[in-house]
Amino acid sequence: MNQITKPIHHIKDVFSDTISTSLILFKIMIPVSIIVKILEYTGLITQIGDILSPFMQLIGLPGETGLVWATAMITNIYGGIIVFITLASEQIFTVAQATILGSMILIAHSLPVEVTIARKAGIRVWFTIIFRILSACLFGFILHTIFSFFQLFNTPSSMAWTKAPQNATILDWIINQLRNYLLIFIIIFTLLLLMKLLKKAGIINRLNQWMEPALEFLGMSKKAAPITIIGTTLGISYGGGLIIKEAQSGDLSKKDAFLSVSMMGLSHSLIEDTILMMTIGASLVGILFGRVIFSIIIMIILINLIKRISENRFYTLFSIGQKKDS
Repeated sequence: MNQITKPIHHIKDVFSDTISTSLILFKIMIPVSIIVKILEYTGLITQIGDILSPFMQLIGLPGETGLVWATAMITNIYGGIIVFITLASEQIFTVAQATILGSMILIAHSLPVEVTIARKAGIRVWFTIIFRILSACLFGFILHTIFSFFQLFNTPSSMAWTKAPQNATILDWIINQLRNYLLIFIIIFTLLLLMKLLKKAGIINRLNQWMEPALEFLGMSKKAAPITIIGTTLGISYGGGLIIKEAQSGDLSKKDAFLSVSMMGLSHSLIEDTILMMTIGASLVGILFGRVIFSIIIMIILINLIKRISENRFYTLFSIGQKKDS
């Protein structure tokens, strides 16, 4: 393959992957967008907002945004974005609000899929769900407290998505949705191409090498650290798949699998997912830098907690399957 046809071949591969990924997402997102439109038309979104308002106000968000987060947790980030676009057509969100919501979504989303991955890696379902949701709530509250105290990011957020005009007809709404689906396709293509270029240039490997000593410092073994890095940079599906393989073979201890999955639950797909949250107007201060710092602090607390309990207690509370550690 010559120098001209090789890049074209890579682009064709990325385009093919984009089509298959987009089709999977659209099968989820189109029904979600229709349901949300029905909820908006019938006024149920306002009622849902009223129910969720007391909790969401604790983190500085309108009650309706609870529906955004719930959708992201049940489906995926794109599903949450679709709901957010609908809400953003009716009200203005600040950068602070977009950052808080985006950060919570990044920590807790796609739970049916990611909890299943964690379970196959030997982690109990109850822990994964509670850990992810409570961590997201805590981080959202911390960001809200800091932003409010220092009066940060109070300007209106700038979205990459097309908002439907107020009092739009059904036809206007359909056209707007199609534009956003096209934008999603372009974003997925761009992200996949970017990841391919970063891997080809060796940037991902250099980033992994830089992160490995930090993870070992946190208490992860030399076997667990590289796998965890793959999950944090590329996504929990990649890292989780490797952890499942290593854990089931017995090459990775239950505690290493537990810590690795926990770390990936807090911070995974740092490149792709972070870019996605930037499209709703979130600031890197929260969705990237703040999230990484928060993840490290939580992991230090978790590691120290694990050290204080007995081996049997650990397996009873957190681990699935028989003990294989030496």
